[in-house]
Amino acid sequence: MSMWKTEKSKSGVVVATYHNPPMNYFCADGTRELVLLIDAWKSPDVRVVILTGGMQGKFITHYSVEELLEYAQNREAMRQAGIGLTAGYHHMLDDLRSLAKPVIAAMNGDTMGGGFELSLSCDIRIGAKGDHRFGLPEVKLGILPGGSGTQKITRLVGLAKAIEFVLRSKVVRPEEALALGLVHETADDALARAKEIGEEMATLPPLAVAMAKRAVYDGHDTHLQAGLRIEDSAFLETMMSDDGVAAMKAYVAEPYEKRRAWLEKPTGPKYQGR
Repeated sequence: MSMWKTEKSKSGVVVATYHNPPMNYFCADGTRELVLLIDAWKSPDVRVVILTGGMQGKFITHYSVEELLEYAQNREAMRQAGIGLTAGYHHMLDDLRSLAKPVIAAMNGDTMGGGFELSLSCDIRIGAKGDHRFGLPEVKLGILPGGSGTQKITRLVGLAKAIEFVLRSKVVRPEEALALGLVHETADDALARAKEIGEEMATLPPLAVAMAKRAVYDGHDTHLQAGLRIEDSAFLETMMSDDGVAAMKAYVAEPYEKRRAWLEKPTGPKYQGR
């Protein structure tokens, strides 16, 4: 039985909903399905991806501790698996982040451990307001955030905040997550807000989105001068694209006094629905 259900809007926004009752824990079967979905989302027909949870008050609560305990108790299997146990998870999250289109996490409830690490691999995180918890409780369980959590949260909020967050096994409410910069927005209905943002972003020139995403991520992981060379290359690709010419033509066709209003929209009027 599939744990992920997907639907796609006419504009190419895919909503992928994870459903694993009773607690919506992530698990090996769920990750295997997600690997296949990520590969399918590389299609140019998909313009935006939204991940959300299919249970009330639960995005992905965390990775199944029952499953982790079963692995941990089989020491010989653990020795044989070695770092491969987490390497595959890292590869899945790298593929998700590397998609040449926006990925939005509609965190509609509890999002901890492996579920929170999944959200950190999305470009935009929308947290649902309410009595929910976001964070990394792994150290409290005698392990650590091994699905990229120790690395991604450090890059997101800085070393000082990250070390305190991880070592204290912190889980926080949505408003504190917003204050810390762990989510970009909070909303009464996280999925509805994610869809609104997704539909806007689906109208943007796709190559510009892909190149901007690559420049930001690849440049962040290196030093400034190397980052500027990445930006140079990405900018050149957009300047040589038909999309870039079309969008800039639409802008310069507008009277001067209307150009600010044009820029306030997600895209220019001649670009809607491309």
